[in-house]
Amino acid sequence: MPHDRFEVLFVCHANLCRSAMAERLANRSFADRLGVRGSRLAVSSAGTHARPGAPMHETAARVLRERRAYADRFTSRLLTPPIVAAPDLILTATREQRAACVSLVPGAVRHTFTLRQFGRLATSVGSMGTWFPARRSIFPPGGSAIVMADSPARRLQALLDEIASVRSRLQPVPAEDDDLPDPVRQPIEAFRHCADEIQRGIDALIDVIATP
Repeated sequence: MPHDRFEVLFVCHANLCRSAMAERLANRSFADRLGVRGSRLAVSSAGTHARPGAPMHETAARVLRERRAYADRFTSRLLTPPIVAAPDLILTATREQRAACVSLVPGAVRHTFTLRQFGRLATSVGSMGTWFPARRSIFPPGGSAIVMADSPARRLQALLDEIASVRSRLQPVPAEDDDLPDPVRQPIEAFRHCADEIQRGIDALIDVIATP
């Protein structure tokens, strides 16, 4: 992680709704909760089946504006091997898209998760196993590497390292617990619910890396 910088990529199907909202909600949340320190966290998005250069879905943009997130000047990107290879962390809307990322760049498997999966694991590691009390002993004691890191970017790297060390030892969850449904062609309430789910995952991440 050169120069104390950490790059996060959000991925969905068309890069018009879920990953687009995630990119802009993460940018807003990093700025609101981390201030200038959050500027070292770079955020982008792409779609496994995106049509490059398309604008964000208008309802997704409306929901972002409701949440004080910047919705303008967005264009979709098609997921490619160079895009997958660049970030430190990849968060996808579904398991299928997680698999697509890994198929493009097999080495990305260590740092590719669904958004819901990563939020669950971040909460678990950050709280020393609150979500998995029966397996408390598999988590690093006190999340000390995260606490000791001197910036949000370095804490995020420490969080990723600790998650990677325990990930294979956790029991899988049902697909519906990991996959974020696509709100496209649904009423605005579905977009709002999707944004709520995205924000929940982002907040779980920030709750850990914002440690003083």
